[in-house]
Amino acid sequence: MKRPNIIFMITHDTGRYLGTYGHQVETPNLDKLAENGVRFDQYYCPAPQCSPSRGSILTGKYPHNNGLIGLAHLGFHINEGETTTPNELRKAGYETSLIGFSHETIGEEEFGQYSSTYKLGFDRYEAIEGARSPQVADKTIEFLKEKADKDDDQPFFANVGFWETHRSFDEYEPLADDVDSINVIDYLPDTPNIRKDLSQFHGSVKVLDEAVGRIMHALEETGLSDNTIVIFTTDHGIAFPRAKGTMKDAGLETALIFYNPALFGKGRVIGDLLCNIDMMPTILELTETAIPDQIDGRSFASLLRGESSVVRNDFFCELTWHDKYHPMRGIRTNQYKYVKNLKDGPKIYMPVDIHRSLSGPDVRKEYYVANEPEELYDLEKDPFEEHNLINDPAYKKVASELREKVSKWMRETKDPLLSGQDIPGVESKKWAEETHKGNTYEAMKK
Repeated sequence: MKRPNIIFMITHDTGRYLGTYGHQVETPNLDKLAENGVRFDQYYCPAPQCSPSRGSILTGKYPHNNGLIGLAHLGFHINEGETTTPNELRKAGYETSLIGFSHETIGEEEFGQYSSTYKLGFDRYEAIEGARSPQVADKTIEFLKEKADKDDDQPFFANVGFWETHRSFDEYEPLADDVDSINVIDYLPDTPNIRKDLSQFHGSVKVLDEAVGRIMHALEETGLSDNTIVIFTTDHGIAFPRAKGTMKDAGLETALIFYNPALFGKGRVIGDLLCNIDMMPTILELTETAIPDQIDGRSFASLLRGESSVVRNDFFCELTWHDKYHPMRGIRTNQYKYVKNLKDGPKIYMPVDIHRSLSGPDVRKEYYVANEPEELYDLEKDPFEEHNLINDPAYKKVASELREKVSKWMRETKDPLLSGQDIPGVESKKWAEETHKGNTYEAMKK
């Protein structure tokens, strides 16, 4: 086989909310992709919000190590001089293309800029207004037909970015599922508002799934499938309360499917613990491209090849800025989650779009109580992370070990939070409006 092409499809706020991961929503095309590929069941992001997670995928580094610790359009960016996956592939002879949505900047950019596009290492950028899945699929299919007609052996890397399944969900109402048929997520209360919210979310997932199916059909039709590795993933957990924006597994969990039956086999499920900082070195190893020194990620190509090897036993996680300053650091192992809250705030932070969603008002009273300085959860006994064990004598040793690991990591990486000063950023004006109405944690604690 020649050096493989790579189609890297990445969605927005999808978590693992797909049929192949046991959820109720209909995703026949993604189910088929998993059935004929390799599905990863313990793949996570290190940051439960868009730009920092995406920056980690691109650079193989934790957010505060690459600089992208908040949203790109609000002034945060990957440090100038950092390398990226498309940069490394381009140096190795790949043509690199960005099709659709991207939420990463590198170096200083104009405020409000969502992506650095070419500067990120892409030879080509196909801008799509709104980056909705049907239009992204259209452009990707055109791209594949062009590649099939081109008589050269240059391999390509195509980063295909979908807006879905980001909020808001109103536009997907025509495809919404019946609210009475919804299986409400276990960690959320069963209320009419949450059922309605989930039903519209299902519509968004269906639109995404159809787009993936169309791209896969075109890949087969063009004859490019045999020499192409397809990767499907997302940036972080779903945009519902207690998921996106939190260190709960629901915020950090991400879908991951690799597809090329000739290389990886069919219907395989890998349950090893992995983090999306591992994506960069994995892609580089699979394409026989040199892996840069000084990255945090570790290649899991050995797992794809069916070799028995442990890639990692834990990963660090962090949150600094989203639409509000909410600094947290933590670590997740196979069994435990330790979280350090570095500032007073709500027990469960909700980004403002979730706070204002159909679901948000139904959980504010429960979530907007004071957080605790530290949290510890036994994920085997308490998968929804409801019982904080930080003061339980039986877990004193575990707490001490994980606390020290996080502290050491912060020291060794010169984490900016160690200064003790708040890291400046731009808070959404919507929060002031909500506080004035008495709807926020700050208003409720007075």
